[in-house]
Amino acid sequence: MGVRGFVRRVGRSVEESDRERLKEFCDNLGLTPIDALEPRKPARFAGEITSLRIVPRAGAPAIEVTITDGRAAAVAVFLGRARVRGMTPGRRVVIDGVVIREGNENVVYNPAYELLA
Repeated sequence: MGVRGFVRRVGRSVEESDRERLKEFCDNLGLTPIDALEPRKPARFAGEITSLRIVPRAGAPAIEVTITDGRAAAVAVFLGRARVRGMTPGRRVVIDGVVIREGNENVVYNPAYELLA
């Protein structure tokens, strides 16, 4: 690595470095990037959980899990559940389901998921 590469790497913020590493990790899995998801089509994508919220929907609990792959974000909604074991911020996950658009968000209801190490 030359001096330019070193200066470029040192000059980036921690957030930029983390985002680049996450993009590279997701690209190596060979799944659909979140910014390329198409509405009403089955999709399989990966990313890192950035937040979890418990939101009541129609009187029943629901968990909204926000996932990012370093490019964009999507929300996985688990209806009728107060928690999903293993889903914690910072955990990497693969989501499999049909994507819909709600406003500016990509949303997947009750997806199949795989927690990654």
